[in-house]
Amino acid sequence: MYGPLATLNTHTHTHTHKTIHWYCLPSPINKKLPKELLLRIFSYLDVVTLCRCAQVSKAWNVLALDGSNWQKIDLFNFQTDIEGRVVENISKRCGGFLRQLSLRGCLSVGDASMKTFAQNCRNIEVLNLNGCTKITDSTCLSLSKFCSKLKHLDLTSCLDDGALKHLQKHCPELTTINMQSCTQITDEGLVSLCRGCHKLQILCVSGCSNITDASLTALGLNCPRLKILEAARCSHVTDAGFTVLARNCHELEKMDLEECILVTDNTLVQLSIHCPRLQALSLSHCELITDDGIRALSSSTCGQERLTVVELDNCPLITDVTLEHLKSCHRLERIELYDCQQVTRAGIKRIRAHLPEIKVHAYFAPVTPPPSVHGGGQRLCRCCIIL
Repeated sequence: MYGPLATLNTHTHTHTHKTIHWYCLPSPINKKLPKELLLRIFSYLDVVTLCRCAQVSKAWNVLALDGSNWQKIDLFNFQTDIEGRVVENISKRCGGFLRQLSLRGCLSVGDASMKTFAQNCRNIEVLNLNGCTKITDSTCLSLSKFCSKLKHLDLTSCLDDGALKHLQKHCPELTTINMQSCTQITDEGLVSLCRGCHKLQILCVSGCSNITDASLTALGLNCPRLKILEAARCSHVTDAGFTVLARNCHELEKMDLEECILVTDNTLVQLSIHCPRLQALSLSHCELITDDGIRALSSSTCGQERLTVVELDNCPLITDVTLEHLKSCHRLERIELYDCQQVTRAGIKRIRAHLPEIKVHAYFAPVTPPPSVHGGGQRLCRCCIIL
């Protein structure tokens, strides 16, 4: 490997003849300032700068690669260069100092390197393995054995039921887990996770198309602190599951239910009764939602005091009546209404007059111009309008 990160591939540092000579001379800064202050200065440097400083001199090598400077590391910009040994060397240098690591998109990192990482970095709290497709259940087993302080874990596209079972046994501190597009996840794995992670606050299962109401029920019964749920494209979940969730998770603030096609107004009624802190709700492509559901939501405590965002794209039963109901949501900042064909410009104009600061995004099909009687030049139709 070449470039700044090459420094992390070895445990020793050597100089070459190409090194600029003044780099090697005794530096006043090294003599005048105590090590503690120098380390404090180095702590403000990014990954690339630290690696470059490590190549200046032996003294700076020690300072730059001191574990205290590597508490938060994001290697996304170097994903094509990151190999397993880099992760291993980082873990050996940082040890217990490391709190946050992002390996998002690092396709070459596998289970063996992550096992070494888990053994060395037992204080890790935030770990992003999004898109690390070589990761398997083995990595989750390593994390569950050694990283009990793990709170935020992103395993987008690289997770299955076996991994969840490992995590639920030994990672009780987990508050955030992202398993977006983990299509192998089923109710069995998610129910297991919920039973072991009672502190869960943020969960993304968008694109986990196999889960059903059983997962929502387990979430409701075991994770009362849940604040954010992203369940877009989970087409098998129904009002029954969301009813259990709403009745038990009173701290819910944000929900993404896009393309949960079986959801009806009953879910909105339950949310309006039991979830007074709800701030943002996406119901795009929930084609069974009607004006009645929005009425229940807008007349509730959350509607009148908390609700800031409502997304209703492609909800064909929504009409201008919904906009009349939403006038009572005084904190409302944004409404999405693309392809809501029963919503009119007049309805949007009225709510904007009532809530001047609101942003309403809507689409109206262009008007097709009539043919020119005199065979003149082609008239241009009006473009779509974003209000």
